[in-house]
Parts: sequence; C-alpha cells; structure tokens
Amino acid sequence: MLSREDPATVLTRMLQAVDDLDWPAVRRCLADEVRTDYTELFGGEAETLPADGLVRRWQGLLPGFDATQHLIGTGLVEEDEHRPVVRTHVRGYHHVAGAEGGPTWAVHGHYVVPLVRTPTGWAIAGITLRVFYQEGNTDLPALATERAATAPQAARPRG
Repeated sequence: MLSREDPATVLTRMLQAVDDLDWPAVRRCLADEVRTDYTELFGGEAETLPADGLVRRWQGLLPGFDATQHLIGTGLVEEDEHRPVVRTHVRGYHHVAGAEGGPTWAVHGHYVVPLVRTPTGWAIAGITLRVFYQEGNTDLPALATERAATAPQAARPRG
C-alpha cells in the first residue's frame, strides 16, 4: 500500500504523528538514519542521527507543549541526486497555556525533505528547515523541554 502512494504523503503522515505524540508512527516514517538541519532555527550544525535518536530528541521537547500543529502546503516532489525530495512551506504552531511571555510560538518556513524507498514504502532521509520568520514567545522551546522532562504527556488522541 505505502509503496504506491505519493511520496509527499510520508511527510504529512509524520507531522500528524508528531502532533499526536504517536512515536511509533513517527518512527515508521523515518529512514534508519536522518540528516537534520535546523540550524536556521536553533543554530549549531546539521547532523545525521539514527532515527531512534531523533525520535528520542523530539520526545524530549514536543510533549512539553500543550499542543502543536504543523501545517504544510502541497508538497512538490522533485528528483535530486536520483531520489525524490519533497519541498513545501510549513507553519509550526506550539502552545503552552498561561506561559509567561505568551502562550504561542510559531515558526514559518520551508521544508526540504529527501526520501528513500524502503521495503514498506517511502521514508524520510532528511529534514532541512529554512526559516522565513518566527513570531510569538521564542522562550517556549526551553519551557517545553523542561516540562517534557518533568511531566511527559501521553499520546494525544486523534479526533
């Protein structure tokens, strides 16, 4: 089934799973190693991580928000170095009710997501975020990391 779907679908599936805190579903969307580049957002260096390590990293941040919502535009699939690459706009909203400095942090940008074919379908081999701008409370990631470490949330029910 997955092998016949539009390659861009795997990105939508992963982002919905991220927002639901459905870590097994997130992991199924990822190749065994994922090159991530969030340098325009957080600084540092681009890196290649085992998928399980990337999921653990996200587990140390995202459950600390009361809610997240990642919205993407239509994914354009192009071939780059003989593999498909999804390019799409993204808006990521992150919310902590009652947070000092404001409850919402939003990131607006563009994703570049190379894919690889696996026996079960397409998988995400990389994620690069090009940031257009941020708005709201940019201190929320630190607060969410603290909250995720002390009181992690369970998966959010779909509805």
